[in-house]
Amino acid sequence: MYEKNLAAPCGIYCGACRQYLLWKKDLLEERGYKVGCKGCRIRDKNCAFIRRDCSLLKKKEIEFCFECEVFPCEKLKKIDNHYKEKYFVNMINNLKRIKEIGAKKWLKEQEELYTCPICKGEICVHDAECYDCGNKINPNIK
Repeated sequence: MYEKNLAAPCGIYCGACRQYLLWKKDLLEERGYKVGCKGCRIRDKNCAFIRRDCSLLKKKEIEFCFECEVFPCEKLKKIDNHYKEKYFVNMINNLKRIKEIGAKKWLKEQEELYTCPICKGEICVHDAECYDCGNKINPNIK
């Protein structure tokens, strides 16, 4: 299913985010969290990383960071390095891939990547765990 709200401007796939999955699967209280998320685009100017500091994104002059003439900016490089080190996710490469094949195809790739090979459930990138069967897996480590 094509849900552009799950393609964050910074190159994160919101469908594998802890806050999104906890909200979607009604696991917030069970896992000790108070607030979930429906996706970065829905949060609009409250994006946790880039949008709040980017006038182009705030004004909706661009949809994705790769559309900016200073791509990748220092803010994006910083969060990209964090995600590469901690979760093995390369946001800058994700953005290049979105530019190459389009958001719809990229979202399909991400949905397949974060599908549990055991139960076909959904894998959380932050916890490296399937939120349906508990399988411990990080699909970004080959």
